[in-house]
Amino acid sequence: MGPHDQKKDCRVTGVILAAGSSKRIGEVKQLLPFRETTLLGQVIENTTGSNLDEVIVVLGHAAEQIRKTVKLEGVRVVINEAHEEGQSTSLRAALSVVSRDTDAAMFILGDQPLVGREIMNVLLEGYCHRRAVIVLPTHLGRRGNPVVIDRGLFSRIESLTGDVGARVLFEEYAEDIEEVEVDDDSIHFDLDTWGDYEELMRREGSK
Repeated sequence: MGPHDQKKDCRVTGVILAAGSSKRIGEVKQLLPFRETTLLGQVIENTTGSNLDEVIVVLGHAAEQIRKTVKLEGVRVVINEAHEEGQSTSLRAALSVVSRDTDAAMFILGDQPLVGREIMNVLLEGYCHRRAVIVLPTHLGRRGNPVVIDRGLFSRIESLTGDVGARVLFEEYAEDIEEVEVDDDSIHFDLDTWGDYEELMRREGSK
């Protein structure tokens, strides 16, 4: 059975978290040039090219500028007006528009453009086979992103406040986590500083 066959009884929503203000970079990080598009544009391409059933993009900081610049066809956009209060607000904003028949959400960071659809599909397959409440990737034993969270935990996510992401659930549900080892360190690589962006461009140039 291939991933597309599984989709009939296993529906997973991709949620791209892209509401942050990128204070340490000083520019709109989501719009930094990358490949033929932007950082966020590449993440959207990767996600819509995967086997996920629907894609939600959470915007906040510079939302209007991003909407004018990034191709958003095929995705649902939700604006998180409270993004300055931390990542929990973006998780809650996304869950407010997730389809009722979805079984889980895959939370994808908007500043991880090297996480390709192959990784997303492996995680999707891992969730659909085992139905663990949390499925996450590891590389050389170290956990990374994206993370798949079963619908059964959505109400717990909705109770989170402040700058708390889904990571707080990892301790609470430690016995129920399914880890999927991948041969790719992109799951650890996100962009917080100019140095990270320069490293990203070095990686691209060395291909």
